[in-house]
Amino acid sequence: MAFQYSSELPSAAGIDTIQFKQPSNFRKPVYDFDKNPVTKDGFLLGKALFYDPLLSVDKTVACGNCHQASAAFANLGSALSRGIKNCKGTRNAPPLFNLAWQKEFMWDGRINNHEAVPVNALTNPCEMGNTMSNVLYTLQNHAGYPAEFKKVFGSDKITQEMVLKAIAQFTVMMVSANSKYDKYIRHEAGGAFTENEQAGYALFRQKCEACHTEPLFTDLSYRNNGLEETSIDIGRDSMTHQRADRGKFRVPSLRNIEITSPYMHDGRFYSLKEVLQHYNSGMKNHANLDPVFRQDGKVGIALSPTEQTQIIAFLKTLTDVDFINDRRFNNH
Repeated sequence: MAFQYSSELPSAAGIDTIQFKQPSNFRKPVYDFDKNPVTKDGFLLGKALFYDPLLSVDKTVACGNCHQASAAFANLGSALSRGIKNCKGTRNAPPLFNLAWQKEFMWDGRINNHEAVPVNALTNPCEMGNTMSNVLYTLQNHAGYPAEFKKVFGSDKITQEMVLKAIAQFTVMMVSANSKYDKYIRHEAGGAFTENEQAGYALFRQKCEACHTEPLFTDLSYRNNGLEETSIDIGRDSMTHQRADRGKFRVPSLRNIEITSPYMHDGRFYSLKEVLQHYNSGMKNHANLDPVFRQDGKVGIALSPTEQTQIIAFLKTLTDVDFINDRRFNNH
């Protein structure tokens, strides 16, 4: 069964519910829709909040500033995002899609609830710099928001739970599953691989799939991939306080990787070629380097120039143009 995108929300007539469509090549999502059913009005309210700079302390920065639709909701071309007062962050803004299949969030996994994720951006002094109490005060005293919240939640007294649930109704619907790769897997029109793409897929399954597991193209684990011998950013250790987690970061999804550069938690690589060259010959022998990168007494993944070209050809089949252009998610 093909995964169909709808460019329009359901009309106001009829049942006010947006159906979450599970792609046939995906497993069941882990997000609990029973606790926060997605409705048309809830989705639209979440979208308004996502794109509204009113939620930042100085009314200049919205969630959508650092998560742009054209970059699969990553921060296009920026290694480190800038928040209020042009403050530069410390980690690369990850893309946003297929969140319904995640139980943990952020590079270090310190948030384990989908609805709690925006709190970090809203309150981080280098991002939106606000407090939740001030966010609620601002929304409560806005000319339009109380009526919209009442429409969705039955009350015009706005609470933190309502704000976070509304945003989640928008972000949980961001499903990316209609790339050339997906059409190939589902035997649909437009899914025929070129010779290079087919060779790259075979190489990918041989050399990369241990961490970037299909169909999400991440196993959702935390690993050290040898960026440094001594970690500047301690990574997951900042949450677990375990030396064995130092320098470990979430394995990112490779979906839409062609358009989400720069790469790594600190955005140090601006091209896929740089990334593959790192794995081939640039890895550092960190004490916590993942065992998958230690083979036959050597560090790294051997990749010839031809193999790198073929893998990149395959990775580009993971670009989901339908998702990027889906008008439901764009700010217009």
